[in-house]
Amino acid sequence: MKSASRLTLVRCCLFALALAGALAGCADPNEHANAMAQPAGLRREQIDAGRFVLTTFVRISHPELPLTVYIEGDGLAWRSRYQASDDPTPHQALGLALAVADPAPNVVYLARPCQFTPMATNPICSATYWTDKRYAEEVVAALNQAVSHYAAQVPAQRIQLVGYSGGGALAVLIAARRSDVASLRTVAGNLDHAAVNRLHKVSAMPASLNAIDVARQVAAIPQIHFSGADDTVVPPAIAQNFVAAAAGACAQTRIVPGMSHDSHWERRWPDLLAIAPRCSSGKIHE
Repeated sequence: MKSASRLTLVRCCLFALALAGALAGCADPNEHANAMAQPAGLRREQIDAGRFVLTTFVRISHPELPLTVYIEGDGLAWRSRYQASDDPTPHQALGLALAVADPAPNVVYLARPCQFTPMATNPICSATYWTDKRYAEEVVAALNQAVSHYAAQVPAQRIQLVGYSGGGALAVLIAARRSDVASLRTVAGNLDHAAVNRLHKVSAMPASLNAIDVARQVAAIPQIHFSGADDTVVPPAIAQNFVAAAAGACAQTRIVPGMSHDSHWERRWPDLLAIAPRCSSGKIHE
């Protein structure tokens, strides 16, 4: 009896190890992204955008309607406080999760340069583009070119920009360069990387553009900046300071209780998305 029990225990342990191995295999970030995107009808693409080849997930089913563009966060930029990652592809792509939760007919998700795209396809990629140059001019230009690429598929339609974390900074920087942006939303957005870096006592990023520096340029765009009440990575004060810098009637912040930086924002997103960015006059930017 004891032998039988011991054999059962061994088999259970072997099964647990095999299951753990299988789950580890499923943890591949590309497979995880595909598994999220496919049920939502988001088709994976790669496009040439300036100096980078970008990976995107796209659903455009009604080109006569506006387009919502989601921009991913910084991803796996660092392995430790002092060691940059070899690959910035996020293992849990929260920006993609927001796009998947959006039922709109026209949705585009933009991965950041060097995320999800094989390094061999992107020879320019190096750790500088997910550390000190993550918001550099060439990064903003590439993502803006990608927005234009998909905007051409919905002729004469307005663009709604959404950015998660560092993608929020890029959404702001892109909005400052365009005349077709109807609204701007950020989620846990790093809207002042200089202040965030000072907060965490890490190196400054002089090679990166800073969203707060263009706050006045986007002040006329209806915008909502969502912050988690429990976010210690990019605390709500960052978005509040950005809105103060915009000094207009169209920018507002919303602090969401119980949410941290990497919480499951996608679970709250349908309700948050239903809050329309408006200027204080009550008119949506057109």
